Amino acid sequence: MTTRHDVEFPVDNGITLRGWLYVPAGDGPHPAITMAHGYAGTREMALEAFACAFAEDGFAVLIHDHRNFGASDGEPRNDIDPWQQIADWRRAISFLEARPEVDPTRIGIWGTSFAGGHALVLGATDRRVRCVVSQIPTISGYEQWQRKVSLERIVEFDEAHNEDERAQLRGEKPRYQTVVSDDHTVPALFHSSDAIEFHRQAVPKGEWTNTATMRSNRASRMYEPGNWIGRVSPTPLLMIVEMNDTAIPADLQLAAYQKALPPKDLLTLPGGHFDAYLVHFEQSSGAAREWFRTHLAAK
Repeated sequence: MTTRHDVEFPVDNGITLRGWLYVPAGDGPHPAITMAHGYAGTREMALEAFACAFAEDGFAVLIHDHRNFGASDGEPRNDIDPWQQIADWRRAISFLEARPEVDPTRIGIWGTSFAGGHALVLGATDRRVRCVVSQIPTISGYEQWQRKVSLERIVEFDEAHNEDERAQLRGEKPRYQTVVSDDHTVPALFHSSDAIEFHRQAVPKGEWTNTATMRSNRASRMYEPGNWIGRVSPTPLLMIVEMNDTAIPADLQLAAYQKALPPKDLLTLPGGHFDAYLVHFEQSSGAAREWFRTHLAAK
């Protein structure tokens, strides 16, 4: 029987990250998987089902909230720096290595959406990671924005970002913007019904708010994790792509996959970005489970 433990670990500047550690039945040490949520999300958003599925296969699984999100420390809240999140994730790997339940020589990584991009970077730069699953990953912040946002709105966002910079020089706190809205007059990051449904799923009160700092938006547009995909090898890489993804255009993900070197594999599914979590859960989690069994389970 799998047990879930509340855990925490320090990163830097007195900040503590918090998460859940799932420990499978049986004697350890167990192979392990470290997981993290996507842009402006929390561990509460559809990740637990994946963690439980992996734990059923005998893996210890750690899900942590990124700093400034969910149960983790950090200010300002809902502020996103991709490279800081990557540095913190390395600390999560170190935390897993030190756990008595975990075999430190068999740790894999699973990232989704924005964190799917992080998984590519970590797979390329941290050889403690023995295999990678990158689900619907961010590839190019620049290309992603050029595709999904009109030129007029990009100009509006840029000016808003500049005003935010000027305000911070004056000593003001970072400004915020809406993440999802069904009102197209609101300059939200997402207006699609599937994005709204996903982000507004039931989470404990206080665990998620529908905002992110404006500077997070700028940082995401400068983030190019696809540049690292050719360096993941020789670490095995599985990518999961929804072929009708418009949030992160599927063709960008497929083109990046072509640049990856073996060992690698690709699962394509027929839905949109958020279908990988719920609609296609059996397929996406099943492929990931098989990948982890293949590359982590054997001693």
